[in-house]
Amino acid sequence: MIASVAGQVAAIGADSAVVEVGGVGMLVHCAPGTLAGLRIGEPARLSTSLVVREDSLTLYGFASDDERTVFELLQTASGVGPRLALAMLAVHAPNALRVAVASADIKALTMVPGIGQKGAQRIVLELKDKLGTPAAAVDAAINGAAAAPVWRDQVHSGLVGLGYSSRDADEAVATVTAEAEAELAAGRTPQVAALLKSALRALSVR
Repeated sequence: MIASVAGQVAAIGADSAVVEVGGVGMLVHCAPGTLAGLRIGEPARLSTSLVVREDSLTLYGFASDDERTVFELLQTASGVGPRLALAMLAVHAPNALRVAVASADIKALTMVPGIGQKGAQRIVLELKDKLGTPAAAVDAAINGAAAAPVWRDQVHSGLVGLGYSSRDADEAVATVTAEAEAELAAGRTPQVAALLKSALRALSVR
């Protein structure tokens, strides 16, 4: 198994990046939040998971080992393949997924393209004892006491100010959560302007 790749970023696409490792360009499929933390020409290290099929070898990359672990655990649920698992991490950060599964938040899970009501219920049933439970986060989410990050309120307010409904703004903010958390993990402050642009792109393709 290829557990990680480290090297210079040669290219960044819509859903993948090429990292040069020992003179070889490795194509790595990533969630938007992970791609947002990469820069062409700069060194990068990605935790990776290799998915082997009869006709293909596909490498998926993540900003942290925790994301990779959750990615692999998600695929133990019926009907969840690597593409859907990656889509789930594109919409929700690992801890947000743990909270959603532990608190049976069907609404949060169905925000992921490709997951319907029944699929969300099945994921909760099959993964509730596998993903781990961040107890404090679950309690806060259930009790409505979780404090929203500053960037979240600003992006939400910006979208509402542009004429979007509060519900649409909530869904768009969810799509850029991973991008913001990738910036925080890299020691950078999430840029509201950049997040707002990403949220608007997400709304434009609905």
